[in-house]
Amino acid sequence: MTAYKRYRDVGIVIILLAVPFFFLRANMRRPENLNGLDRAVLRISAPIEFAASSLARGVSSLWESYVYLVDVKADNERLAYENARLREQVHRLEQRETENRELKRLLQLRESLPGDLVSAQVVGKDFTEFFRVTRVVLDRGSRNIRPHMPVVSPDGVVGAVLRVAGDAVDVQLSVDAAFGIDVEDERTHSRGFVRGTGDPSRYACKVENVDSRDEVEIGDLLVTSGKGKWFPKGLPVARVTKVVKREPGRDQEIEASPTVNFSRLDAVLILVAPPTEDDTPAPKTTANAKQGGSK
Repeated sequence: MTAYKRYRDVGIVIILLAVPFFFLRANMRRPENLNGLDRAVLRISAPIEFAASSLARGVSSLWESYVYLVDVKADNERLAYENARLREQVHRLEQRETENRELKRLLQLRESLPGDLVSAQVVGKDFTEFFRVTRVVLDRGSRNIRPHMPVVSPDGVVGAVLRVAGDAVDVQLSVDAAFGIDVEDERTHSRGFVRGTGDPSRYACKVENVDSRDEVEIGDLLVTSGKGKWFPKGLPVARVTKVVKREPGRDQEIEASPTVNFSRLDAVLILVAPPTEDDTPAPKTTANAKQGGSK
């Protein structure tokens, strides 16, 4: 039994060596020198060689596809990171552009207004049932800031100084029920008095003392009249949103929306022009504001 296994192993080795030899010998011979055995070997080996070649090409193609996909995934990850970085950079540039644009508008407003002005940044808001107040911090220290001084932005009238505590200033907004200012219709020059509604759900104003004969329409811009020498003349205050005509002898019912977007207010200017006792109407005090809001 042991001798049989030995002969079998030897025979297998001889066959394994002989088969590649005959295959190689048949493939290396010229076609005119092929004998019957060579042609038989080629006929047998051709399908095997074709199958092996196809398998090799398939494996090579799969490997190339895998390597390609790995590279594509890496490229996609790199591009996604680069895209996110560029989007963040664009967002920062857009924010900077917006800030620069607002700063430019603020500087243009500063140049157009007379007297000394102090710029301030909005840092907080305090809205209650009775008050519409925002807190600002001065960009530079000033001991000249005091209550009732006008506060404006590039979009128009913001309100007036209510309280001062160092560099922190509380500003009573124009939509506060205790705030009022004399205005005129920019289109028709009809006079009126804008007062905040104190509505906690929205920023709104009402226009009082507009005679039924005066021409006021929805969309009209109301600007400061300059009367009383409190706010400079021509500053935007509000835009008319509703007009209800009344019979002769009664004032019209007019609602308006402030030109300043208080939700996005970032910077203001305080007009440091000391009002005189005789010619400057001042906003109502805190006590009066409570009485007005409770009515």
